[in-house]
Amino acid sequence: MSNTILSSDFNFPGQTDVYKGKVREVYSLENDLLVMIATDRISAFDCILPKGIPFKGQVLNQLAAKFLEATSDIVPNWRLASPDPNVTIGHRCEPFKVEMVIRGYLTGHAWREYNSGKRVLCGVEMPEGMKENQAFPEPIITPTTKAAVGHDEDISREDILAKGIVSEEDYVQLENYTRALFKRGGDMADKMGLILVDTKYEFGKKDGKIYLIDEIHTPDSSRYFYKEGYRERLEKGEAQRQLSKEFVRQWLIENGFQLFC
Repeated sequence: MSNTILSSDFNFPGQTDVYKGKVREVYSLENDLLVMIATDRISAFDCILPKGIPFKGQVLNQLAAKFLEATSDIVPNWRLASPDPNVTIGHRCEPFKVEMVIRGYLTGHAWREYNSGKRVLCGVEMPEGMKENQAFPEPIITPTTKAAVGHDEDISREDILAKGIVSEEDYVQLENYTRALFKRGGDMADKMGLILVDTKYEFGKKDGKIYLIDEIHTPDSSRYFYKEGYRERLEKGEAQRQLSKEFVRQWLIENGFQLFC
């Protein structure tokens, strides 16, 4: 655990501000640049857990760099360089106040809502008679608000537009980017024997142009199933082998800790 990076304390030349999120610490510099440091902290239900995981930040940062590079033909992204395994330097953008969550399968939060009897999530209807971990006929987009403090909340496309959180023109573009990114991520996962189950994307604007920001397609922001054995496990009603934080969330739920987050 001596290699665990739980926090940072830098004062870069030209530094104007610092923001410490649940996992990443972001230093603002002059000339609209950001230095993002991925720590080894882990969060669940928007709470930071007391102990970190050695090298987690390095793995997340390097995976994000790979996927940002692999999707730059779909949408421009904020990344300029990664001079250290835990560090990314890039453009400072004005974030949209929504996260674009896209789900290809009925699992996690969507399953918990479905299992409680709900058939509409973020204004999107979910078919009757589905099993846990079953694929949706088409991936669904279920946005959340981007809360500065506290929990992100589910929100529908209609409410986003009605409240003026995002303009209709921009929101349509965010949806198009989200579907294209999810398709690319799914294709890349398939080649590695994995299924990209669900994920979330964050976007921002700089000089009137939309950029993909933060990290993408990592197990911190996404859920993967192992392709091998998926169908058999689904038919038997067994839990899927997966790469995600879901086991952490489940442990917290089973032990009553979700109530305190």
